Amino acid sequence: MDNIAELERRIAAALMRIGDGVEALSTRPAEAEAAGPVATLADGVAEAEIARLNEALDEERMRVSQLNERLRAVQRAPVADKTPELEAEIERLSRLLDVQGLEMQRLKKTVVGLREQLRLMTEAQAEGRVEPHLINKAMLSELEALRALRAAEAAELDELIAALDPLAARQEEVAQDA
Repeated sequence: MDNIAELERRIAAALMRIGDGVEALSTRPAEAEAAGPVATLADGVAEAEIARLNEALDEERMRVSQLNERLRAVQRAPVADKTPELEAEIERLSRLLDVQGLEMQRLKKTVVGLREQLRLMTEAQAEGRVEPHLINKAMLSELEALRALRAAEAAELDELIAALDPLAARQEEVAQDA
């Protein structure tokens, strides 16, 4: 939108300069006629230049008109057209966030269990006893912690992919337009 506004401003400034140039050229022949009816080659060139500049001015006015119309269309269309798309995107991202939150809760629960198993093993070692079932439980807790960590990382990757998908789609649109 900023680019369109900047282009519109630049085109308007160019039109003003062209208009000033046309006015300046159109007043010169009038001054020459007031001085005397002398026809020169410069008068013909000036008239041809005025005609060319008038055509350029008309073309620029048409381009400005087209750009203004496109700007109005762009300003009106996105809100109505993209609302369902945005709602679907919000829903999808909310689901991803929920999944990631559940995985983080699972990871926290597993870490608490792992700490408890390690505490029990440390107490058993301090008392000089060997408890194989505590070692097995600690290993199971550690495996569960690794699974939970892996699931949390997968949820985070899904979130990153979801964030990058719209950017990739825009890149494809730009590549197709070019």
